[in-house]
Amino acid sequence: MKGFTRARDAIPDMLRTVTPELLDGLAPTDARALRSRRDLKLINALMMNNVLVARELRRAFKDKPPKLIVEIGAGDGAFMLQVAERLPKWSALQALLIDRHNLLNPETAVGFRELGWRAQAVTIDVHAWLAQATRIVPDVIVANLFLHHFDTPVLTEIFRQVAQRTNLFIACEPRRSRVGLTGARMVRVIGCNDVTRHDAVASVHAGFVDKELSSMWPDPSGWTLREEAYGLFSHCFVAMRNPNPAPAADQTGA
Repeated sequence: MKGFTRARDAIPDMLRTVTPELLDGLAPTDARALRSRRDLKLINALMMNNVLVARELRRAFKDKPPKLIVEIGAGDGAFMLQVAERLPKWSALQALLIDRHNLLNPETAVGFRELGWRAQAVTIDVHAWLAQATRIVPDVIVANLFLHHFDTPVLTEIFRQVAQRTNLFIACEPRRSRVGLTGARMVRVIGCNDVTRHDAVASVHAGFVDKELSSMWPDPSGWTLREEAYGLFSHCFVAMRNPNPAPAADQTGA
């Protein structure tokens, strides 16, 4: 996969450990939560996951842009806006931002509109949204720094449901590596608060290496799976269904 790097510093023998992150336990309006979300915008920019996702979207949709992009665990929508800004020639897209809290702020919504995108925050638990009767078929589902919150049985179920909803899935997650741990412990240098400092280290311990995500994907024979390290801190996974007629999508609901 172009732009991916070999994970020479991976720690495959370090047991993957999923622990609660502080941000998840704070009210959306809590001052520490607001500060931590600002920290995450900076961390996302440094990790450059938006660059990879935009590149994968251009590669998958060479002839014409997709009509519907869904981001699961979208938070405040800032990451998807960063992706949209790297696709300036694309317009008239709908982006559904799935999260259990409605965190889409007016400034971010305006940013989408200025690019010709229609962004809609859908306030629902991701598991509930995926379990709904399939009346929307997104062209692509994206996850950024989200999958590492779940243990293997839950991820396996998420992947089973995602595979039923779309033909393309792109995920960028923390890499469980020495460099990742070092970077997580250094976020205080860029001014991150206590919530972000705790969660950065926790996310690396819950991150991925090698083909761990691929091993959870259902019926891999029907898909092309690519999984590898990206940049200094990220572990990325792309699942594309092998060519076949795609079901018609309903673009009007959530």
